[in-house]
Amino acid sequence: MRLLYIVAYDVTDDKRLHKVFKLMLGYGDHLQYSVFRCELSDRERVELVEKLTKVVKHDEDQVLFFPLGPASGTNEQRVYAVGLAYAPSVRAVTVI
Repeated sequence: MRLLYIVAYDVTDDKRLHKVFKLMLGYGDHLQYSVFRCELSDRERVELVEKLTKVVKHDEDQVLFFPLGPASGTNEQRVYAVGLAYAPSVRAVTVI
């Protein structure tokens, strides 16, 4: 089962920040500066955590995973916004 996560990070060094950003692009949708929406299987989550572990400096940086439940669940529809409305991304499978 795929779970929906909000992943937020605070990285103190610009070089590491850029590496984390590029890494996160492969796993989710960029929502705001250091915030991503990710639909991950258990394997993908473990893989992402392992890769992040190699990039971040553990005594200076922080990456937080907020699980929102099943990717097909209703929690994403309960996001409250001030200002621009939140629009969930629509993912479609493309077979080549």
